[in-house]
Amino acid sequence: MSITATHQKAELSALARPSGAFAMLAIDQRESMRAMFAEKQSAPVSDDQLIDFKLQALEVLTPHASAVLIDREFGWAAAIERRAVAPSCGLIASADQFHASSDEIVGDVTIDELVVPEAVREQGATALKLLVTWRPDEAPEKRIAMVDDFVARCRRAGLVSLIEPVSRKPRDGRSYDLQEGILAAARELGDRGQDIYKAEVPLQGAGDEAEVRHRCAELTKAIRSPWVVLSSGVQPDQFPTAVEWACKEGASGFLAGRAVWKNTIGAADIRRALEGDGVERLKRLCETVDRAVSQ
Repeated sequence: MSITATHQKAELSALARPSGAFAMLAIDQRESMRAMFAEKQSAPVSDDQLIDFKLQALEVLTPHASAVLIDREFGWAAAIERRAVAPSCGLIASADQFHASSDEIVGDVTIDELVVPEAVREQGATALKLLVTWRPDEAPEKRIAMVDDFVARCRRAGLVSLIEPVSRKPRDGRSYDLQEGILAAARELGDRGQDIYKAEVPLQGAGDEAEVRHRCAELTKAIRSPWVVLSSGVQPDQFPTAVEWACKEGASGFLAGRAVWKNTIGAADIRRALEGDGVERLKRLCETVDRAVSQ
């Protein structure tokens, strides 16, 4: 094994559990999290409210996660200053800047130039994450170029690169299949030199087990790196099963937020809800991936 490969393996292990599975928590949601809070209250949702929730979630949940993903806008600086992340938990910084459209909270994404790879590495980051919107009516060249640029930046800074292609509707109104888009995105972007690929769960984990697992197996064929699933679109109670099915077909774990902490939003005592429901859900997911990767 080359020195570079050895280094890469060591960096990936910093994000994984002893079993080798990834049990990574996402707390990098921005305006989508604001919308979740807005559904539970009549008063405007302030930036401070988002930051406070994220800090509480980090303090309560990161002792049980193998790594955590934090955004620049509402989380990173406060988390570093407060030392809110457990020492045992790896740090991933979001390197994406979200741009809203008329009908989507995240209509487009660019690399956030305010996230300097070398700087976040000095602050303890092991990895960077980039979300990529995949649409069937948009030329692939722009997406591919952005991913390649991102992977190169990570390599220069000695950081693990994690990409998150998500299937989205076309802008030109043509008919489309969201599920086929998940696989098409993987075929287009799954072999760009990334260290980890973050994928949507096929059929939102709600379909027939054989069909969901077949689609996960297709993702494994298309992706040339370890891959993990996200929980957006999946019912929190269904997510452990979806993770298990994905891992049985080649996935290496999860990087998820909503399936862990979404039900605590709006609770009268958020910290208590995180310590109860949030921790319980995260522990179950950790047990699920440990069991799945050992089979």
